[in-house]
Amino acid sequence: MSFTWHEIFENLMHSSSTLGFQRDFDAIRRSHRNLAGYHEPGAVLDALHRESHDHDAKNRILVSLVTASQLENAGCDCALTLMLLALWPGLDAIMRRSKRRRLGHADELPSEILTRATEAIRCLDLSRVNRIAATILRNIERDIMRAHQREVSRQGQHADIDPDEVSIGVFVREPTTSPERLEAEVASIIGVDARLVLRVAVDGFSQTEVAIELGLSEAATRKRYQRATRRLRDAMQKNA
Repeated sequence: MSFTWHEIFENLMHSSSTLGFQRDFDAIRRSHRNLAGYHEPGAVLDALHRESHDHDAKNRILVSLVTASQLENAGCDCALTLMLLALWPGLDAIMRRSKRRRLGHADELPSEILTRATEAIRCLDLSRVNRIAATILRNIERDIMRAHQREVSRQGQHADIDPDEVSIGVFVREPTTSPERLEAEVASIIGVDARLVLRVAVDGFSQTEVAIELGLSEAATRKRYQRATRRLRDAMQKNA
């Protein structure tokens, strides 16, 4: 039985409101000082979703939740549910972008995103990650895109891709290409705007979201993206 995206959210919210969930949460917060000041799950989510809350403090909370979710005890499912709810705005954005770009069947996307999110959280190597939420969300979306590209390649079809993304298609066909190598290859052609182009064209973020991430104005981001993709298309045409 498959669930809609809304039903998954409702089930997570319901689970987080039970007495058993509160008991598990109390056990978790007693073991993690970053959670000690929060007496109920809702308070943790409020802190994580509040824009004004200290980003380093948010990251420490997420570290504690990921750590608890990876343990084999009664509290691991509680921590996982809180992580999914904490990441829900980002997961919802991935869902919307995936549907818009037709990455798989619409009725299968909810379960696929939930499965990939669960795996990403429980398999995350905290010793190699600084920005917990951004890393998990980026990995989920990357894996969905790569799975779709493999399926399209297998069926001999063409993906429904935005025109600005066509110019970098040659770089993303190989599933084993690392993000660092991909950025280096694009940077060798267009220079410092490689990350900007990849965040929009490959990772699926809007230019407004990338502008905030890179500390640029929306107007500057739009102009730089247009110039960079034009240079990339010109370079690809010359090498064709």
